[in-house]
Amino acid sequence: MTSEILQIPEGNEMFEGYRAAFEKYGFSPAVKSKGFLFISGQIGARPDGTAPEDVAGQTEWALKRIEELLRIAGLDFTDLVDVVSYHVDIENTLAEFMDVKQRFIKSPFPAWSIIGTSGLSRPELKVEIRAVAALRD
Repeated sequence: MTSEILQIPEGNEMFEGYRAAFEKYGFSPAVKSKGFLFISGQIGARPDGTAPEDVAGQTEWALKRIEELLRIAGLDFTDLVDVVSYHVDIENTLAEFMDVKQRFIKSPFPAWSIIGTSGLSRPELKVEIRAVAALRD
């Protein structure tokens, strides 16, 4: 199987404002390859590009963005197999992140690595999440 970029439908409310960024920075929001969907790091920004000030809000938007990519691929959170989340100020924000994560991610849980970092692509961002899901047969 060759790799295939996940095509986001025109007019998709969640991603329409990000199409230029995909081209400018040279990346795809998600790629299907060898039975998996690889989802690039999703930031906690609203569809208009603004980010909530709080970690809970950013976490919710990042997970909503992942949820939408999964939906487009015919998948849902139960198909996730590997997730990596990046956290600015992890010591002070992890509990808030976990509260939101638990609302979206239910058992059986994917493998998950939680990594602290000094910064993300924009100074106001506190959370970024990348994921891998198994495609359904």
